[in-house]
This record gives sequence, C-alpha cells and structure tokens, in this order.
Amino acid sequence: MLYLSEIMIQNPQLDDFDDLIELVRQRAKGEMFFRIDVKPTYENTPENWEDRLEAAFTS
Repeated sequence: MLYLSEIMIQNPQLDDFDDLIELVRQRAKGEMFFRIDVKPTYENTPENWEDRLEAAFTS
C-alpha cells in the first residue's frame, strides 16, 4: 500500500503539487492501493487535489 504521507516524508524537497503528482505516478507502479492520509499544503494545491492524486495513481 502506498501512503501519501510516506511519499511526502521521504521527499521533503517537494514544494509543488505538480511534482507530487509526478512522484505519485512513478511510485504507483507495482502498488495496488493508495491511501490519501494527509492533505498537501503546497501553494498550488488545487481544490480537487484528492481527485487529481487518485487519477495520477490509477493512470
């Protein structure tokens, strides 16, 4: 299972939502489940951030 908090903790250099999306896409390979357990606090985090993260995981 892939946890959003794990990705964010392991990559403290991330400061952009679009970079987070790309990292979720990369890390999704080989994972069956994705848990969104925290809300990203980047300046460019959109209102539909959960939908975009889910789409990145499943694409």
